[in-house]
Amino acid sequence: MERLKLTEDGSHSLLNSQYNQHYHSVSGALKESRHIYMNLGLIPVLEAAEKPVRVFEMGFGTGLNAFLTWQAADQYQKSILYTGVEAFPVSMEEASQLNYEDVTSFNGFLKLHKSSWFENHQLSEYFTFRKEQLTLQEFSSEELFDVIFYDAFDPKAQPELWTEEILGKIASQTCPGGVLVTYSSKGIVKRALAAAGFSVEKHKGPGKKWHVLKATKI
Repeated sequence: MERLKLTEDGSHSLLNSQYNQHYHSVSGALKESRHIYMNLGLIPVLEAAEKPVRVFEMGFGTGLNAFLTWQAADQYQKSILYTGVEAFPVSMEEASQLNYEDVTSFNGFLKLHKSSWFENHQLSEYFTFRKEQLTLQEFSSEELFDVIFYDAFDPKAQPELWTEEILGKIASQTCPGGVLVTYSSKGIVKRALAAAGFSVEKHKGPGKKWHVLKATKI
């Protein structure tokens, strides 16, 4: 089965055959990432930041959200410390087919995939990158994060990653006032986030998607 998918805005996604899920919206991978993870999540925090912003992503996937985070750090000239977890890494062969440099007019995408696991990499003056090859359940950190990109597969495909227990773990690693953004606006997700200690808001989604969620740690 061909994993590479050209989405409606001209940017690529991949199909994860294990879960039969695309890593991004087929209506537009770049549009989705910019709308949810950048404009709703990272950018407001980055604009107000007076110290380095710590970003955590579940999961790293194709690397598009991390790549846009790097671009934002350089554009705003503000330090971002990014950490992503990924249990099932994309191969270098597949990563090399993704057209993210073309659609963003930004360079360095494959550095994310070539970077070694479990180490910090200073990829620019403003962007420090780290990825860990493990599950969210295995992940631990002494750091508190300012922004969470929650980009697990759909709750029907990965129900274990949308429970009150696992989102409670995320809440414990989110600083007060920190924000979590996710494409899923399902009722079970809203209830789990609220139970975990977040104030939850619905926002308009990108393209054909009606709603997405932004949650703030109380």
